[in-house]
Order: sequence, then C-alpha cells, then structure tokens
Amino acid sequence: MQQHPDYQRYIGALKDEIAALRKERNAVILAHNYQRDEIQELADFCGDSLGLSKQAAKTDADVIVFCGVHFMAESAAILSPRKTVLLPVEEAGCPMADMIDVPRLRELKQQHPDATVVTYVNSSAAIKAESDVCCTSANAVKVVKSVDAKKIIFTPDKNLALYVSRFTDKEIIAYEGFCPTHILIHADAVKRVKAEHPKALFVAHPECLPDVIDIADYVCSTSGMYEFVKNSDASEFIIGTESGILYRLRKENPQKKFYLVSKHIICPNMKMTTLDWLAQSLRYMRFKVEVPEDIRVKAKKSLDRMLEVS
Repeated sequence: MQQHPDYQRYIGALKDEIAALRKERNAVILAHNYQRDEIQELADFCGDSLGLSKQAAKTDADVIVFCGVHFMAESAAILSPRKTVLLPVEEAGCPMADMIDVPRLRELKQQHPDATVVTYVNSSAAIKAESDVCCTSANAVKVVKSVDAKKIIFTPDKNLALYVSRFTDKEIIAYEGFCPTHILIHADAVKRVKAEHPKALFVAHPECLPDVIDIADYVCSTSGMYEFVKNSDASEFIIGTESGILYRLRKENPQKKFYLVSKHIICPNMKMTTLDWLAQSLRYMRFKVEVPEDIRVKAKKSLDRMLEVS
C-alpha cells in the first residue's frame, strides 16, 4: 500500500525530531523484539527485556527510553538507578505480569514454606523483590537446576514452568499465569502450516502451550531464535512467537523464508508504541518509571542471583 507524500513527510519529520532529541537528552532507545518495525529500525539496541536493560546500564546515557512494556522499564530502573527511565506509552503493560500480585505470592509461599521462589523476569519489580531468584526463558532450566530446594514455586508463567519441569525431577508448583499472545498458537494450526511447508522447521517459544512444545523442532527464547535461524542449514522456518520478531529475522537472513502460525499472533501492548509516542516521550520526558529503593534493592538481589548462575 503506497503512503501519501504528506504522511511520508510527517514520519520523516518525526524521525528527525527523535534523532535530535536523543542527542540533546543523551538518551539511549531500547526496543523489544516484539515492537513495531519502525521502532526497531531506529532503536540503539533491540533484544529481549533483561538483555536490553543490561546493555543500557553499560552506556553513559542519562536517559533510557524503553520501547516495551512496564515491567521491562522497571528492570531498566532496577539496574540503572541513577538514570531516568521513560516508557513512551504509560498504559503499555503485560497481562501475564499483572496476573500475580504480592499478596497472592505471599499466600503461596505460606502454603509451601520449604519451597524456593523462581520468578520469570516477565514480572513486576514488587514480585521480583518477593522472590528468591529470577530467570529468563533462556536460562529457566539452568536456574531451577541450580537451586538447592527440591520444591520450586515458579511464577508467573505456568507454561514456562511446565516446560522447565520436563528437565528436572524437582517438584514445580506452577502459578496459573500465562501469556495471552503465546496461547493463541495452537498445535492444529502449527500442523497445518507444517503440511503447507514440509521443509520448514518449527521454532517455538517456551511460553507456548505444552502440546505446541511437543511438536516443535526447537524451543528457545527470542534471542535464541535469532541464533538458531542464523546458524541453521534450513532455509524455511515456522515461527512460534509474536510477529514482531520477523523484522530482525528477515533483516539478518534475507535468503531465508519465515512463516507465522497465524497472522493474529500479535501482542497489542507491544504494538502501542509508535514513532509519535516515542517522540512525545523524549520531547516532554514522559512517562517516568521509578522503583522504590527498598523494592529495587530486593529485586536486584533476585536478578543478581540469576546472573551468578548464568
């Protein structure tokens, strides 16, 4: 679809303003792998949530603009307490992270006092602070195996918990949270796409449902998908995660073909950030995300314990 010249000029002006404000504010722009193509295109760093926060902490930037969702901006604030962290769209949250709160986690801990709490980084700072150790989708198995306890409370994603349980004899008490986007990927749909593209490998995110994991050729995080596709001899791939990942996959592997299980695998919260919202965030220095110091210190301990393992 051809864009109107006036729209093209408007987008060009926004990009110019963002570039100027980035320099003026001494800002670093982070974009999660599920963000819109145009956001990923102009970001300083693209990647997964924790990886981006770690990269931003290493820079000399005064301002971190996190094009993602709220818990990601919180992670950046946890690791960079002296930097100003901005989330371009205040309402951009994560439904899975919102499925658990501190009272519910404390109740679960009281029910299982001998359990260690392993929390997925896709969670609020308050939940991280209430946990023993954090994990990512890439290192969840390794983190759980490293824990001395035989009983693990795993929160908030039950599907990642079920995936981890395949690789350990420890008792996994899975909190009943889930990703509303990844559960849209159904095994029957995967089988249909595989029938249409028999040479394609199916790569699934561990947030997917167990029966989807069962038929995957490879299971990994978003960062793992980039590596797997890049190093694979295969030329066609069925991608079992949010559609935004296709931007970088296609950019880095122009000779390879990619298919989504469905055109509906879209996270609406990840797509809230537009160039206009990003420009306004830098223009007016909004919306600031701050973590109370007592929570930040406790949450950082959970992240540090994870980093010691991985």
